[in-house]
Amino acid sequence: MKSSIGVLLGRLMRNIMRSPDTIITVAITPIMMMLLFVYVFGGAIETGMANYVNYLLPGILLIAIASGVAYTSVRLFTDVKSGLMLRFITMPIKRSSILWSHVLTSLVSNALTLVIVLIVAFLIGFRSSASILEWLVVAGILGLFTLALTWLAVIPGLTAKSMEGATAYSYPLIFLPFISSAFVPTETMPKLVRAFAENQPVTSIVNTIRSLLFEGSIGNDIWFAFAWCIGIMVIAYSFASKAFRRQLG
Repeated sequence: MKSSIGVLLGRLMRNIMRSPDTIITVAITPIMMMLLFVYVFGGAIETGMANYVNYLLPGILLIAIASGVAYTSVRLFTDVKSGLMLRFITMPIKRSSILWSHVLTSLVSNALTLVIVLIVAFLIGFRSSASILEWLVVAGILGLFTLALTWLAVIPGLTAKSMEGATAYSYPLIFLPFISSAFVPTETMPKLVRAFAENQPVTSIVNTIRSLLFEGSIGNDIWFAFAWCIGIMVIAYSFASKAFRRQLG
């Protein structure tokens, strides 16, 4: 299975490397959003942190991931509609490696996008006092979040009837950070909006990353963050596996 995944992963990564604008395009939107909020709105937003880019960055990273996983749906949809998926199924390879190659490609390509976003953040003033261990925990949370959303992306990639349908699910995911603690403290929100913001996955993930990077009090947020990521991943994996079995007939 490992060799099958390696070959299929290499195929997908070669396609991405031949067209690096995929990664650049995914990075541009969150980078432009970060620049807009820092240099246009940052001075008017009170967060309790002196450097607004430090407050903003965790949410921007999640938006970058939500944008990037849409390409998993596109790649899968293309494989299904072109008949390539059926050809892979007839080959002497473990069938689950077909999906896992797409998932790992998403993990690698999104990691490259996050590196680009982080470099730009450093250039405009982002600084962190986090230790190597804390950075590793942040990387782990971002990796779990990527896996959770990627398995979610597999479902429309296998079942959509059109390219637009395969990617439409990503739009709510991209906008979810706006109704969270990613851009402003939830205390400033109206009561009903605040209740939603404080009890959705992005807020606990953003709060955890922010605390790890800037020596804040993590509290229970880290456990909620892991629970949300693992819970979404397990449920999405279950539905994605059923959709893949239906593709097999």
